[in-house]
Amino acid sequence: MTKHEEIARHTIAVLVDNEAGVLARVIGLFSGRGYNIESLTVAEVDAAEQLSRITIVTSGTRMIIEQIKNQLRRLVPVHKVSDLTIEGPHVSRELALVKVAGTGDKRVESLRIAEIFRARPVDATNDSFVFEVVGATDKVDAFIKLMEPLGLVDVSRTGAVAIARGPNPI
Repeated sequence: MTKHEEIARHTIAVLVDNEAGVLARVIGLFSGRGYNIESLTVAEVDAAEQLSRITIVTSGTRMIIEQIKNQLRRLVPVHKVSDLTIEGPHVSRELALVKVAGTGDKRVESLRIAEIFRARPVDATNDSFVFEVVGATDKVDAFIKLMEPLGLVDVSRTGAVAIARGPNPI
């Protein structure tokens, strides 16, 4: 890799047939070539047409990202591949459930920080909270980092979901 080949994070949306084995083929494409998936989400988006949308966050040089997109386009159940990172403005969000255990000052501080991040307590016991935090991946990362010294116990994350801004579909 030369100095000019920077590694960048890309969010790729893939419209596929909603059928058994499609996700395995997409994941196999990545693992078979040694590409890393940083985040993966999938859900049906059109029941009538039986289509699902896979949102993949991955990193690589420009050449590697182009290879990934070209190989995805060649898969039989794939209808459309969009690199939201370079194709224009997009909105990206992630949800996390963050469990924090603590009492006294640490409990109060975790509630104060949660309020700043607009994280909602969705479960509470006498010595723990489960917060729901939604936002850009950087926001979720920052919230989790701040909860670490306050008694972070567990984290469950959805992975990024993203959509292009404006009137056009992916």
